[in-house]
Amino acid sequence: MSTDEAATLGTVSSLRPFFRPVVVAVVGASRDPASIGYRLLDALLSSGFSGSVYAVHPQAAELHGLRPYRSLAELPQRPDLVVIAVPRQAVLGVVDECGTVGVPAVVVISAGFAELGAEGRLLQQQLAEKVRRHGMRLIGPNCLGVLATGPHTRLNATFVPVSPPAGHIAMSSDSGALSLALLAAATQLGLGISSCVSVGNRADVSSNDLLEYWEQDEATRVILLYLESFGNPRRFARIARRVGRCKPIVAVKAGRTRAGRRAAGSHTAALAVPDAAVAGLFQQTGVIRAETLEELLDLAAVLECQPLPAGGRVAILTNAGGPAILCADACEAASLVLPELSPDTRRQLAAFLPATASLANPVDMIASATPDDYRRAVQILLHCGEVDALVVIYVSPTLTPSGDFLQAIQEGMCHARRSQHGERTVLACLMPEQVGLTLAGSGPGRLPCFAYPEAPARVLGKLAAYARWRRQPLGNYPALPALDPAAARQVCQEALEAGGGWLGAEQTQRLLASAGLHLEGAVARSADEAVALACRFGYPVAVKLAAPHVVHKTEQGGVWLNLADARAVREAFDHLHQRFLVSNSPEPQGKSTAAARAAVLVQPMIRQGTEVMAGITLDPVFGPLVAFGLGGTYVELLQDVCFRVTPLTDRDAAEMVRSIRGWQLLQGYRGHPPADIPAVEEILLRLSWLGEQLPELAELDLNPIFALPPGAGCRIVDARARVAPPVS
Repeated sequence: MSTDEAATLGTVSSLRPFFRPVVVAVVGASRDPASIGYRLLDALLSSGFSGSVYAVHPQAAELHGLRPYRSLAELPQRPDLVVIAVPRQAVLGVVDECGTVGVPAVVVISAGFAELGAEGRLLQQQLAEKVRRHGMRLIGPNCLGVLATGPHTRLNATFVPVSPPAGHIAMSSDSGALSLALLAAATQLGLGISSCVSVGNRADVSSNDLLEYWEQDEATRVILLYLESFGNPRRFARIARRVGRCKPIVAVKAGRTRAGRRAAGSHTAALAVPDAAVAGLFQQTGVIRAETLEELLDLAAVLECQPLPAGGRVAILTNAGGPAILCADACEAASLVLPELSPDTRRQLAAFLPATASLANPVDMIASATPDDYRRAVQILLHCGEVDALVVIYVSPTLTPSGDFLQAIQEGMCHARRSQHGERTVLACLMPEQVGLTLAGSGPGRLPCFAYPEAPARVLGKLAAYARWRRQPLGNYPALPALDPAAARQVCQEALEAGGGWLGAEQTQRLLASAGLHLEGAVARSADEAVALACRFGYPVAVKLAAPHVVHKTEQGGVWLNLADARAVREAFDHLHQRFLVSNSPEPQGKSTAAARAAVLVQPMIRQGTEVMAGITLDPVFGPLVAFGLGGTYVELLQDVCFRVTPLTDRDAAEMVRSIRGWQLLQGYRGHPPADIPAVEEILLRLSWLGEQLPELAELDLNPIFALPPGAGCRIVDARARVAPPVS
């Protein structure tokens, strides 16, 4: 058994008392119906929990028909789970008491901890330390509690009277209020819940722990997450990538604005807003991202009762053209395809539909369509093998209930599923009587019904992308030649000893060389050296400012291109030296700094290839992020950039290259030659290695990189790197 496997088993075992307790105690149980302690005990007793329940109260003679005990030590049985709802100043004492009697699991409902500032953070730190010292697990503080409906235990250890049906959906939420809202909505929809946890301030148990538990939980098939932050995104990446292969994870991530963008001196860092990191993390790990809570529930409903689409081919069946057009537009926006139906399928439909019906895709049976028309058309479209999913739209022309039509759709779906070709995803849209998502029917005939035609298309697009991710093989961490970690660390150490900051051109070249990357050209510190290098490379050449203090060299006149002879090279050097290296430079801080400022980079001109950019930026939460996109002077304007969390697999690198809008350009577009895609992917993998090796590497920007035609590799013609002391 590997270390990771052993750790996972340990996590699962430690969380089991939260979901399968035999004995539960409530500390802070109250006689006041308005109090949380009263409501906790009430919810627990009315949930159908089959184990023993104890109330702990220092004075009461009777609570909810139970004899209360003054302390945990007086209980006749040791609790598996203790729910604490006492004032915050009393919480630490209760936790010590739990540790003394050997309680393995504690839920702290009480608020007033890290959410209230420095004093609360200190108290929460003390709470976490006590829990660790006693070998317990803790959910909370400041949380709603835990609910479970599994086959072993039915438990409501929350202070809200919710009773969702038992099922296969597990939920974790950073917000207690949203936990309540999601449970209420799931109950109204009839979504089956296996368990729900409000993690609160996450002093101990996190969503990462819960993912590992639900991975092993037979009752859970779908996992929903509401996230406001990531405690350990790198651990999340490892776990979610594994769990998502067998159980879909659907997440809403709050806090998507650009307000957290930090000032930076490179393209890579300027483009790495927090949400870009989240998007990259979810893309890498197969997490299905919901934009809203409503979409979270939509996705959950479809995942609970419909198979994943085998591909992106969709058929639309309707009795009204307008909604079908909207659905078709939404399908295309979601990267789905509406294939034209085969002549044989169209003949089968034409056999019973009127001549005025449209038999292309969408199939418009016109307003006179009957329930039997729907039944037969659904069967044909699911049998034909030409589509992976079917969206059925019914618009009531007389505003009468659609019960007969809905039943016909379900019958057609069930009939098709009894055949070997009928396992397709089926979604319905019923207009105008729907006001939101509903789940019609039960068992194999259960059908998600939406109010508007765009919603099923959006859901299908996300599920098709997830299914595609799941079908692909896991990525590998390829062995890269010519890596020199000692040389990389030496460059960073030298820079830090000199005060850190932006590296000079020669230091940057050494840093890249340690990762097997080559920055074109060489540094010259005089006009004669520049001319000698130009003669060595062959004209024409480029001469660029090599001073690290200038960020955007092109805009400031720091780049001279297509220099055809020695005279032009001398003129460029003299101009740059006068403008940047003498007149406008801050005073040098020493010999090495002065030498760096009095330098230019001489490079051979590269006349072909597609300009791309790649880089690294160090995020305080996510760690090193690798960026890729179209390059050149317009990179920040075009914003055609994607990010991934290190370490990258070969699959991650391949997906990055293919995920930008400019991917068609790299493939070859309208006479533009294609790029050497494997060489681009290798650069990304080498950058990932650098990011993992060097916690001091705050930013690295390669822009532009000329991606040459297939087999010709890539040429890095500009690079900037900044080092800073690593944050502990």
